[in-house]
Amino acid sequence: VWSDRRTEFHISVCLYAYWGESNVVVLTYTPCVFQVSKKDFDGFKKLFHRFLQVKGPSVDWPKIHRPPEDSIQPYDKIAALPLPDSLADSLNKLVVVKLNGGLGTSMGCKGPKSLISVRNENTFLDLTVQQIEHLNKKYNTDVPLVLMNSFNTDEDTKKILQKYTHHRVKIHTFNQSRYPRINKESLLPVATDIGMTGENADVWYPPGHGDIYASFYNSGLLDQLITEGKEYIFVSNIDNLGATVDLNILHHLVSQPNGKRCEFIMEVTDKTRADVKGGTLIQYDNKLRLLEIAQVPKAHVDEFKSVTKFKIFNTNNLWISLGAIKRLQEQNAMDMEIIVNPKTLDGGQNVIQLETAVGAAIKSFDNALGINVPRSRFLPVKTVSDLLLVMSNLYSLEAGSLTMSQKREFPTTPHVKLGSSFTKVQEYQTRFESIPDMLELDHLTVSGDVTFGKQVSLKGTVIIIANHGDRIDIPAGTILENKIVSGNLRILDH
Repeated sequence: VWSDRRTEFHISVCLYAYWGESNVVVLTYTPCVFQVSKKDFDGFKKLFHRFLQVKGPSVDWPKIHRPPEDSIQPYDKIAALPLPDSLADSLNKLVVVKLNGGLGTSMGCKGPKSLISVRNENTFLDLTVQQIEHLNKKYNTDVPLVLMNSFNTDEDTKKILQKYTHHRVKIHTFNQSRYPRINKESLLPVATDIGMTGENADVWYPPGHGDIYASFYNSGLLDQLITEGKEYIFVSNIDNLGATVDLNILHHLVSQPNGKRCEFIMEVTDKTRADVKGGTLIQYDNKLRLLEIAQVPKAHVDEFKSVTKFKIFNTNNLWISLGAIKRLQEQNAMDMEIIVNPKTLDGGQNVIQLETAVGAAIKSFDNALGINVPRSRFLPVKTVSDLLLVMSNLYSLEAGSLTMSQKREFPTTPHVKLGSSFTKVQEYQTRFESIPDMLELDHLTVSGDVTFGKQVSLKGTVIIIANHGDRIDIPAGTILENKIVSGNLRILDH
């Protein structure tokens, strides 16, 4: 593979990387990017070699078993343990890490997703900083925030970090790797040089959040934090507004005897029909392991989606030992399955990108544990429909944390599905004069050209459908309870 092609990059330092015995790719770098690029290239080389060696599905379905009962603890059991009088010692061993590599393109926004306003003009990043600052002030601690950026988000994120200079939270950043996309047919790199502009704009990619271990280690930040006395990281997606520092889980981690200390905790929660594609925990070769839908043989996909057999899914809220990450990296023992992600570039070329998932490393750590947490710890904002929920009076905001309003009688979150007219944040904002009252809402579907006036109240099941060419304006002050609205309704100023 790659034996007949020589990829030449910007002049200066030459790096020869061997792919097998006789296959050589020559890359040349400017000195300032040499070290970073060399580490990226070494990481990609290992991943690509593993990809070539793996044949067939990564799991043997008959070997899959349900995890032993004691390997997934109910949160209530963890929370029942009394907390110590002083939590400062535990908190001072903690680092909060947010995965900040994604863009806001799926919601029609440019730049990092973490900079989208989600509540009272606060962005995802604002809320994260407020949460940690509140902890540091309340308990007189020094919990730092670490952002894992990608080459897509790093520059914009660093510019905005200046606004937090006077907040009581230290903020560090490091970049995840940059790998080349591969032509699906030839398995050759699509890139022609190391540049990121012009025809090379979309031929590089950040290789999934499983890259956190190597990039964190390579950045030097992991060693720095260990030297400062930090022992655990709490990792989560920055767009999961439910992923706040949980003192009960932290206490459970640090209170274990040294020989039995848990090196990895994965927060899972009960699966609903909306979560059937989410990764789940299984027992495999006597180890706790994450099973993703991409690893499931086609004949068993329906079984994987079953709510009865696989009852929980991974929230991607993870608590991991810093010392264990260092040990596994230095022993080259971090074992994660490869996710082959097919993509089509703008020009129509079919490519693949090789990725790993941070939770997949669970099987490499000692005394790994799952904790079945309340659904409230999984509040991701992936779409504008999710954004409507978190902006509404269903949630109250305090010290950067969202909690379900006590005025809502049922703890479940309503199911909201906004149509294509609401896909982009800017379009969505023009369609709501104010966010409706949703305290008693169970289900909302909106399709077509629909706008909402001020102080609208939605209750029960509400379906609003404007057919093609029609428009529906919901008047200010309207109360819709268990209603289907269709046809054409225009409210015009005069």
